[in-house]
Order: sequence, then C-alpha cells, then structure tokens
Amino acid sequence: MNINKDTKQQLQKPLYKWTVHDLLLLIKCKVLLANVLPVLTSFLLALSILREGFLDYWMEFIFVLLGSTLVMGGALVLNNWYDVDIDSIMERTQKRPTVTGNVPLQTVLILGIGFTIAGFIFLLMVNMKTMLFAFIGWFTYVFLYTMWSKRRYAFNTLIGSLSGAVTPLMGWVAVGSILHKIPLALFLLLFIWQMPHTYAIAIKKFQEYADAKVAMLPVVSGITKTKYHMLFYIACLLPIPFLLASFGKVFVIVTFVFTMGWLILALSGFLVKDQWKWAHWNFLYSVNYLMIIFIYMTILNL
Repeated sequence: MNINKDTKQQLQKPLYKWTVHDLLLLIKCKVLLANVLPVLTSFLLALSILREGFLDYWMEFIFVLLGSTLVMGGALVLNNWYDVDIDSIMERTQKRPTVTGNVPLQTVLILGIGFTIAGFIFLLMVNMKTMLFAFIGWFTYVFLYTMWSKRRYAFNTLIGSLSGAVTPLMGWVAVGSILHKIPLALFLLLFIWQMPHTYAIAIKKFQEYADAKVAMLPVVSGITKTKYHMLFYIACLLPIPFLLASFGKVFVIVTFVFTMGWLILALSGFLVKDQWKWAHWNFLYSVNYLMIIFIYMTILNL
C-alpha cells in the first residue's frame, strides 16, 4: 500500500467528522447486503429441506446474521483501508471516507479488525464449521484478493469469486452437514455468477481500472477477450438449475430461461457499439438474476 503525504494527514482527522453515510461507504453497504443474503437464504433452506424447526434454531439464526455481517463488513472495511491509494484515483471510489479523510486510516484499520474478531466470536458460538467457512472467505478476500492478486494478476476475479461463493456454505452448516447437493450447487452458482458480473463492472469502469493500474481482465487482455470469458461463464450456469431440481420443474424452467436470456444479452455484445451501455445492462441483469433466484428459492420453501 503506497500512501502519499495527503493520505498520511488523514490519520490526524478528528473522529467527530464521522457520519452514518461514511460508515455505510466503509462497509460497502450494497455489497455487504448482497453477500449476507445467500447466508440467510441457505440457512432458511437448510431448515426447510432438513425438516428442522426455526424455533429450535432461532439463536443460531441471530448469531449467523450478526457474525456473517460483521466478518464480511470487517473484510470490506480492510479492503477500503488497503486500497486507499487506488480509490483516490478511481472516480467511483473517491467519496469513500478513507479518501476524503473523514475517517482516519488508523481508525479504519481498527474497525476492520474489530468487526472481524467480533464476527468470528459470534460464528464460533454457532459451530466451528460456520466459522471455518467464514474464515476461508475472509482470508481469501482480504489477503489473496485485496493484498496479493488484485493489482498484479488478471485471475484476481477468480480468487474474489471464491471468497463470495462460500457464503451459502456458512448458512447451511449452521444447521446441517455440508455433504448435501443444495449448498454445493449454491456454491457453484455464486462462484460462476461472480465472474461475468465482475467482468461487466470492469468493462463499465475500464478507464478507471486502467488509470489505477488494477489488473482486471479487460485492462490486461482487452474487452473482446473479456466478452468471450463472460460467454463461457454464463454458459456454465446453464446446468445449475438442474442441480436444484428439488425446487420443482417450474423453478428449473424459469431459472434456465433466465440464464438463456443472460447468454443472449452477452452474445449481443459482439454487435453493439456502445460498450458501456452493454456492460451496464449485463451488470443490471446479473444483479437481478441472483436476487430473483435466491428470493424465489426462499419463497418456495416457506
């Protein structure tokens, strides 16, 4: 992490400049919510599929909710702390309190570590397996992605996808064994989904990543090659609905058609001239794709 003189001066900023908005930016609120959703969904699915009563697991539910939120929030805060130099270059991250100086970097570091430790304690109160999967995700995101690969290698997206894919495993093992096809299918779904989702963002923000010298695939290998990678990973999502056949034929058909729609949208990228607009539509489609699937699964098992 390279810190210039202006950044070092942020350490002297008083704590009273904090706002709720600053905290939400630090924990990347939207990203955090998107990662907590699979945890809670898989927890509720495990209760339903394994025929366990919610009243028997209400305490575990609270601890999983608090623990996963704190661990992921801690990882995101530490990402903000480490990436302050490139965040000051990229337009979309210049309002983060680490860049504006509203929150001192030393305080950000303490918050990240504190949230993480508190989260692990809550998850340990559920069981060791839940904490272990949380640690795998946290370590992968903070050290292997943020500190090691993000600035150096185009395969950083694969590593980042692994950290996000463990979230349904965390929720499931709070109730039952990992040796079940549902949590493993959800792991595959999230792992594969994050690749085209992240590539869409990287194409949208191509120039910003290039200016910050972040080794995203479009910057390293070009937008056309990135489109082929997106096609490959979206095509890999096509078998996933059949691994979730226990949710019913309608679910399988709807999810398969939904995936085909995304594949067609990705294919259209070779015909369009407005790369930003096409990438933006892929980003929106990917977000709604995942949200609808997880909410749909939850509703089916209520």
